[in-house]
Amino acid sequence: MGSAGVPVVVGLDNGGSNNNATVLTADGRFLVDELVEIPSEVHAGPEAAIEALARALDGVLAHTGVPRELVRAVGLDTPGPASATGVISSRGSTNFSEPAWRGFDVRGALERRLGLPVTYHNDGNAAALYAHHVHFGADAMLRSSVSAIVGTGLGGGVVESGRVVAGAAGMAGELGHVHIPLTGLLAPDQPVPACACGFDGDVESVASLTAIERNLLPYWLGRYPDHPLAGESPGRAARLVRGYGERGDELARAIFTQQAMAIGRLFTIAANFTDPHAYFVGGGVVEAAPEFRDWFLATVREHTTLRAEQAAVATFALVPERDMAGARGVAIAALEALRGGPAPAPVMA
Repeated sequence: MGSAGVPVVVGLDNGGSNNNATVLTADGRFLVDELVEIPSEVHAGPEAAIEALARALDGVLAHTGVPRELVRAVGLDTPGPASATGVISSRGSTNFSEPAWRGFDVRGALERRLGLPVTYHNDGNAAALYAHHVHFGADAMLRSSVSAIVGTGLGGGVVESGRVVAGAAGMAGELGHVHIPLTGLLAPDQPVPACACGFDGDVESVASLTAIERNLLPYWLGRYPDHPLAGESPGRAARLVRGYGERGDELARAIFTQQAMAIGRLFTIAANFTDPHAYFVGGGVVEAAPEFRDWFLATVREHTTLRAEQAAVATFALVPERDMAGARGVAIAALEALRGGPAPAPVMA
């Protein structure tokens, strides 16, 4: 499968259960078109997890037939929160709950273990970068985009001129914790939703699986007390909602309408802040039957308020191949870092 003698970069997507890996050639061709996964071992602590990442790299090289000596760099993504250089938050995170992970330099540790340069992004930024490059192709370095990725929480990323906007502390693009106006989104008697981060009324408090379980489903089951989901545990009911939504169920569509409205209001803020060329939606909410997926994206678009000039040039699209988007996104970032280039000259001395 490998191209003889062509240097490559490897992308490693670290998750709570599995590591997914891909290989990207120096001339921009992915050599993997399916999931290549092994257990991530993150709950066994940092040392075991770093070894699992090293095994993931070896495994994908064996899968593609690429010799180790052709690997020039590695891209790594993990769930956040983490710094721009890959230091896990001092408060930990959902996937890195063990005390040993708090403040752990996962990028640096992997770089020392592999003896290769490692480029880091969080998983939302990585998927956003991949969506951007797939959508714009040869024009990717001339375009900008914003992505909202709905999962257990709400991740995402801001891409400008083909590169992720990381921010001073690496926390840029934490779109789930942007506050949005709730007037007209919530029903008159619906409580203000609370986010697990401690905020009330941010995007994640509406548009996430956690939001369905904690905020939206309890309210809507009160309006539909005879619904079959009323007999399920909260966690299981939340996971089943999408299936009902695909079948046009009124309760489920009400929930997903509120989620789409929340993302639309987030994109409205983005339109007035970064004015991107494209708005991407990803995550489990759009990994669904085509009719539901198209309806959801159209509802997001309906609730994104753009000026006429913006609407004439902006596009709305889905994040492609979400299961592989993280690994592919950080592979693109690693290749871009490897190519480098001269820094722009200062305007003033």
